Amino acid sequence: MKHIVAMGGGGFLGEPENPLLDDYVLSLASRPRPRILFLPTASGDSPETIVRFYRSFHARRCEPSHLELFRRNVDDLRDLVLGQDVVYVGGGNTANMLAVWKVHGLDVILRDAWNVGVILAGVSAGALCWFDGGVTDSFGQELVPLRGCLGLLPGTFVPHYDGEPRRRPAFHRSVSKGLPAGYGADDGVALHYADDGLADVVASRPHVRAYEVALSAGGIGVVETPIVPRFLGNGAHL
Repeated sequence: MKHIVAMGGGGFLGEPENPLLDDYVLSLASRPRPRILFLPTASGDSPETIVRFYRSFHARRCEPSHLELFRRNVDDLRDLVLGQDVVYVGGGNTANMLAVWKVHGLDVILRDAWNVGVILAGVSAGALCWFDGGVTDSFGQELVPLRGCLGLLPGTFVPHYDGEPRRRPAFHRSVSKGLPAGYGADDGVALHYADDGLADVVASRPHVRAYEVALSAGGIGVVETPIVPRFLGNGAHL
């Protein structure tokens, strides 16, 4: 089965004291100690981000490693990536990340990894990248539509839906002007896709939501439908 976990925010980068989303990702692996590869490309391979990854995942039941592309020291990327149980992508500049991946051929390798069952996960830019597109601040302070992401999942995705007030209106505006429909996710919310369908929506905290955003039936205006996630703290819907 193919898995993608797209987080609106949270994980070790946004909620370092709250491991629920990261533990959920690890729980999908069949190996008792999953091999997890962190891709910090969107942050320019920030050393601080890499340190934070190891601080978080060394304490868990896994075998963590990371891949830097700005200071690349791995020859065979395909062997490295396909040898993982989980690939976890960090946040930052989505457009720059996708461009760097393409230069190194990592975009194709990630698609192949997904097709053979490597679990793909990520937060913010690391979530948006799996969809057809969304909205991004990759090109400046203004949030603008972004198309041409990896397209493993159909439609669009917008993270930080509650954490950054400009995200919701930018998404609505973009969908009203032709951007494909999709989902917005609050910080602490993750959309879990199994094969090609949305299998679960989970949260690391209560009272957060995901939202399905689409044009109205008449094509005038946007309809936003809230989705109540499954709170991982006790298995309840809140």
